[in-house]
Amino acid sequence: MSTGSSGFLRRVWLDGRIWMANNVIAYIPSHTVRLFFYRKVMLAKIGPDSLIFMRAWLDCPGGLTVGSNSVVNQQCRLDSRGSLTIGNNVSISAEVCILTAQHDIQDSDFAGVQSPVTIGDYVFIGTRAMILPGVTLGEGSVVAAGAVVTKDVQPYTVVAGIPAVPIGKRNQDLRYQAHYPRLFQ
Repeated sequence: MSTGSSGFLRRVWLDGRIWMANNVIAYIPSHTVRLFFYRKVMLAKIGPDSLIFMRAWLDCPGGLTVGSNSVVNQQCRLDSRGSLTIGNNVSISAEVCILTAQHDIQDSDFAGVQSPVTIGDYVFIGTRAMILPGVTLGEGSVVAAGAVVTKDVQPYTVVAGIPAVPIGKRNQDLRYQAHYPRLFQ
């Protein structure tokens, strides 16, 4: 087997896993089946009692770590090309987009650039929010629906808007578990 054909086969294996995750597995109405595939085939590290609901989009095998009792709702995009770490008891609402890679628009070759995203424990992210590469969301922070987060968010800070700016503070005595399994989700 030549180097060219082995490179092609590696590419088929990589792209095939991503295609299966996003076009087949994401539509299976069983948390158990989806989590098994994400852990074993997509190499995600997902803690106990965490859930990824149907039609989530994963951009890359590996690079995704989810703590315990965290919930990723329907149709979220989880880009782990630059490493995505989600803490414990995190609640991510539907259609949230979390990016860890982009292109350098000033580079002559339009090179890809990756920066990790870290989401602390007890973070809540509202529907259709977007988290851009390199951002850290501090423990207990809240991102309002539709916000675009371009910079780090301090612990227990509430942000909203485009770009997201602080609009308030959150109670620091958080004890809940973000674990709410639903059938067929």
